[in-house]
Amino acid sequence: MRILVVGAGAIGGYFGGRLKAAGRDVTFLVRQRRATQLAETGLVIRSPLGNVNLPAPPTVSADALREPFDVILLSCKAYDLASAVDSFAPAVGPNSAILPLLNGMAHMDTLAARFGAGAVLGGLCVISSTLDAEGGIVHLNDTHLLSFGEPDGAQSARAQAIAAAMAGAHFDARLSPAILQEMWEKWAFIATGAGITCLMRATFGDIVTAGAADFTLGMFEECCRIAAANGFAPSQPASERSRAMFTAPGSTIAASMLRDIERGAPTEVEHVVGDLLQRSRTEPRETPLLRIAYAHLKSYEARRRRELAASTAT
Repeated sequence: MRILVVGAGAIGGYFGGRLKAAGRDVTFLVRQRRATQLAETGLVIRSPLGNVNLPAPPTVSADALREPFDVILLSCKAYDLASAVDSFAPAVGPNSAILPLLNGMAHMDTLAARFGAGAVLGGLCVISSTLDAEGGIVHLNDTHLLSFGEPDGAQSARAQAIAAAMAGAHFDARLSPAILQEMWEKWAFIATGAGITCLMRATFGDIVTAGAADFTLGMFEECCRIAAANGFAPSQPASERSRAMFTAPGSTIAASMLRDIERGAPTEVEHVVGDLLQRSRTEPRETPLLRIAYAHLKSYEARRRRELAASTAT
């Protein structure tokens, strides 16, 4: 099974690197700068669950793609989705399976419109990772789950073949019979986490210490109502896990979107929060906290664009 990993960043590099280290046929689709870096330093993963060092991992540029791959693992930022789709399009054949790991659901519509719904699997990952200054991948927690499946829940031959390829690759891989449900449950959690930690500029634990956890739980209820209105009400176990994380005293968890803001980077606000609000079946007054978080993030984006324009004009 030939696997194309789009990018070699904190997510794609981690799971792709684990697969390559386990002997799978993996190629990384990267831009020239990252290709040069990987050729010089290798693909390095530092993890409490085991390190990986792959000298000169196989890479390919978009203009050199000539043949289809069996699986295309996609983990780009949502705002890079359009350019990523154009880059890997030559690798999509009639039997290729695209496995995206983005948050939210808008990317499923984008990929289905471009390649046909039958080419797209559902997928998600649960991991905290980042890149260090040298381009190495740093795994920040002790969780590395990749869950995927057919959107209709079918245990297809291709899904089972992908599960077999991921087995033994030293991360937790799960073929899910209800991947869309899992994706919506994660979306409700991520939208809440991103919305509240960016709004408060604080971790879950800091918000608890401030006596403001009720705002977090209120935003989570708004997200859950939207999910329920779309036919994917979070299960009781999933809801209880999320509430426990949101209200854990001393928790150092904060959304990666907050890290994006702190370093002046663009955010996935439209994909994670804006699109969720667009799918709401209720009146705007039913989602006041989520709307405030969305306005806050959009204001940050407006300020960032203004300051960037001013700096380039001088």
